[in-house]
Order: sequence, then C-alpha cells, then structure tokens
Amino acid sequence: MGVTIIWDHQVPTGLRLPVGRRIETVLRLPVTLVDADVLINGFHPERNQYDAAAILERVLFMKGRMGCEGPVLLVVTHDLYAGGCDFVFGLARPQTGCAVISIARLDNAFYRREDDFDDLADRAGKEGAHEIGHLLGLEHCTDPECVMFKPATLAELDRKKVMLCPSCRAALAAVFR
Repeated sequence: MGVTIIWDHQVPTGLRLPVGRRIETVLRLPVTLVDADVLINGFHPERNQYDAAAILERVLFMKGRMGCEGPVLLVVTHDLYAGGCDFVFGLARPQTGCAVISIARLDNAFYRREDDFDDLADRAGKEGAHEIGHLLGLEHCTDPECVMFKPATLAELDRKKVMLCPSCRAALAAVFR
C-alpha cells in the first residue's frame, strides 16, 4: 500500500519532495506526489478560513476520480478550522481514507517570524505523517515527541520529532500484519 499526496497548485513546489520524503521516513510507506488545481470548498468569509470537513468532501471526490486505493492527503495553503476549534493544522477522516493539511500556520510568516524553509518542510512532514497515521488507524499519542502527539500550538508541533514512538510504531506494524 502507498500514500498519495495531492499538492494544491498554490503550495511552493520546493516543498513537495522534502515533505514526501519525511512522510515516507516516518510511515515507511511509498509516497506518490500529484500536482492538482484543486477547487477548494468551504470558505467562511467571517472567519477568513476554510472548513476542513468541507475540503475533505472534495478530497474524497478526487480520490475516486483518480482511482486511488490507499490513503490520500491534500496539502493546501489556506487556513483551516474544524468544528469548534479556532484552527486546525490538519484533519483526517479515516472512514474515507482522506486527509488535509494546511501550511498556513506551519509557515513562520504567519507568526511574523523570519522565513525558514527547513522549519516549514519539517512541520508539514510531521503534520502530514500525523494525519496519514490517523488514516492508517493510529490514535493520538501522549508522547510529546511522537508524530502522533496532538499539538495545540506551533511550539508543541516543533517539539515533535520526525518519527513514531515505539508504541505507535508497533501499532502501525500491527496494521500491516
């Protein structure tokens, strides 16, 4: 089984390969990178954000149209929210095998910090692996350095390592037995 990552055309092209490699490293699964002009649904002007759940409907449509069998992740630049949350870095819907992440709040520019490509690639790789982990059956982890830890802040995301803890690694291995 492999993972398909769909890149919205607004995402910087230089991110694709380093993020894909980070996700492959964490999950030990092959990754296919696909560029697409994605029509994004779910914009709420009063919030100036997109509803991640509405975007997942589009991802499911694209997954079917592309004939993807495994998990599909869409990477967008738009700021996302879900449910009662002010924002989310990403969202997964395991029952459909679809997930979305946004690089909006992963980028130092959002916080008026100095640009750092490596920070952005690292954060996107960790968040992408996290959401795909959910698609593969992994739950949130209590280890703050594990990719499956649920970060509430950028600092918590930065503290995570580009790896699964031993417990989550074992849980993922059990999925493929």
